[in-house]
Amino acid sequence: MGYEFQIVVDSADPHTLADWWAEALQWEVEPQDEDFIRSMVAQGHATDEETTTHHGKLKWKIGTAIRHADRPRVLFQLVPEAKTVKNRMHLDIRVDSAQRAAEVERLTGMGAKVLHEGRQGPFEWVTMADPEGNEFCVA
Repeated sequence: MGYEFQIVVDSADPHTLADWWAEALQWEVEPQDEDFIRSMVAQGHATDEETTTHHGKLKWKIGTAIRHADRPRVLFQLVPEAKTVKNRMHLDIRVDSAQRAAEVERLTGMGAKVLHEGRQGPFEWVTMADPEGNEFCVA
């Protein structure tokens, strides 16, 4: 038996970045229960400063997640510092090689940047950065 896990991405703006990745991966942003959040504030278990409004809905300021059935959850969490160095771990978006250029174009149109193209033997990929500079590959 192995452990379950989630992937956590540090972020300056977790809700906006989660929206971006949900669209990029064709996943969904996990809903947050506004009534529960309000009740936690009303009971003194949280403060208004720990909440935010995103797309007109009350959310936990600290972060949000995206999900897809039977895949690890990806949590985007608020951190105070900006990204300053290369990621030590990254995601690969795996597509059919015939679709790679179109996918890179779609993601670039959404605000990603192409960093470089790579190849090892028969394998090719494009290394990109999301709107906050987190590296990922389209492979």
